[in-house]
Amino acid sequence: MDSSAIRDKTVLVTGGAGFIGSHLVEALAPHTEVRVLDDFSTGERAYLPEDVTVIEGDVRDPIALQRAARGVDVIFHHAAVVSVSQSVDAPRQSNRTNVDASLLVLEQARQEDARVVAASSAAVYGHPVELPVSETAPTEPTSPYGVQKLALDQYTRLYAELYDLPTVALRYFNVYGPRQRGPYSGVISTFLEQARAGEPITIDGDGEQTRDFVHVSDVVRANLRAATTGETGEAYNVGTGERISIGELAETIRDATDSSSPIVHREPRPGDIRHSGADISKADRALGFEARVGLESGIRSLVDDEPAPLASPIGDDTVADPE
Repeated sequence: MDSSAIRDKTVLVTGGAGFIGSHLVEALAPHTEVRVLDDFSTGERAYLPEDVTVIEGDVRDPIALQRAARGVDVIFHHAAVVSVSQSVDAPRQSNRTNVDASLLVLEQARQEDARVVAASSAAVYGHPVELPVSETAPTEPTSPYGVQKLALDQYTRLYAELYDLPTVALRYFNVYGPRQRGPYSGVISTFLEQARAGEPITIDGDGEQTRDFVHVSDVVRANLRAATTGETGEAYNVGTGERISIGELAETIRDATDSSSPIVHREPRPGDIRHSGADISKADRALGFEARVGLESGIRSLVDDEPAPLASPIGDDTVADPE
């Protein structure tokens, strides 16, 4: 499928100044009219290209959302409370952003007859019954965040069935890359920070738990594909199909940084999922998606402070592995 179909469209990225959203905006800006709706509670203006329209506002505000979405062709919905622990501490507050606001986005998309590409999560699966996890696996979330992402995921697909609205839900596995920072950043950015500072690299549990880490540039490519696919009304896993243990990850990062940091263990987090890994065969078939950035090279680009391997220019589906 040809991602050039989105060229010259008008698009809205909610949460567009955040980690994933800003990389998506960067890929879209040269080829489309981009609007960003962000309240900058976690996002950064410095991440945004100069030639995009920025609406500073809360995605939960219908007036701000209506202003941002007027006349758009595609909405990439990335505004969310992404912290599992925050959702546990304040489930009603995170629900207002992750579910209530998502319904506002879908309703606004109906008004504009706009496609919606929504950021879902592997958290919808909970503890996998078998690996790799396919989209038909049981969905039994273990946190309010997972429940909220499952609600978003189901609403997104239901709107395609009920209202003939072209929608796609993308179930992200463990995304990493440049600009991932803050108290709720991923384990790779946390380990890198610890290794660079010579502090202990701290693992929750025994380190034998496994995860599927996908580079943000591959996530951007999945979004571009979802924005142009004819296979709408569906959910797709976005990962690599490869797993690594957290213990091995810690050693890889320590080696890549030439750090002497000790690797230490503390008590496992309650409810932590033991193993997670994506079956991406459905995304391969329907979206033509496969991950292009290997974990070791992705980590090396972070260590060397190299720019992210950008998603391909729209219409060119080559993405370089940052060797």
